[in-house]
Amino acid sequence: MNVITDWLRGLSGPVVYAVVATLVFAEDAIFVGFVGFVVPGETSAILGGLLAHQGKVSLAWITVAVVGAAILGDSVGYEIGRRFGPSLLHTRALRRHEERIDRARDFMSRRGSAAVFFGRFIAFLRTMVPALAGTSRMPYRRFLFYNAVGGIAWGVGCTLLGYFAGAAYRRVEGVAGRVAAIALAALVVIAIVVWHLRRRRARRREEKS
Repeated sequence: MNVITDWLRGLSGPVVYAVVATLVFAEDAIFVGFVGFVVPGETSAILGGLLAHQGKVSLAWITVAVVGAAILGDSVGYEIGRRFGPSLLHTRALRRHEERIDRARDFMSRRGSAAVFFGRFIAFLRTMVPALAGTSRMPYRRFLFYNAVGGIAWGVGCTLLGYFAGAAYRRVEGVAGRVAAIALAALVVIAIVVWHLRRRRARRREEKS
């Protein structure tokens, strides 16, 4: 995560929007999480909020970028599932994840359309539910409604989490040195007291013997 953070911090404002949106879109649009390459979409959205707190990008626009990419990515995932779902699910790469795919299917069967919304907040479901919705021929209008509601809730939540985490980080950073010094002093005092007590007990045992 530190590598991604440092990389994004070094980018200019417009490029940050593009990179964050692309990573969020890629995580949702294709089965990358199941073929061995993990796209940090959620992490990127949170880091986008952190960079907004640092003044490198606009909070409003990074939120719009994340929400838009999430909704569009799920829509592409739905279309891929509708057109190629059955054949993709039987590829060698996805057969290795058969158990997880079965769990996603079970979640879809139990929750129905609401799975599109709730799946947005669970990592392995986020990459699979849109395609499974397309494979099951869920009406697109119904899918789009739950997709949009979930994308808005998730996107706004992630960016605000990053934004307020940035505020907390600065407050913690300001007192971190003092807290560390107090903790170290407390440990030293405790160590001296323990050493002194053990020494007294040892002397008493020697006197009794």
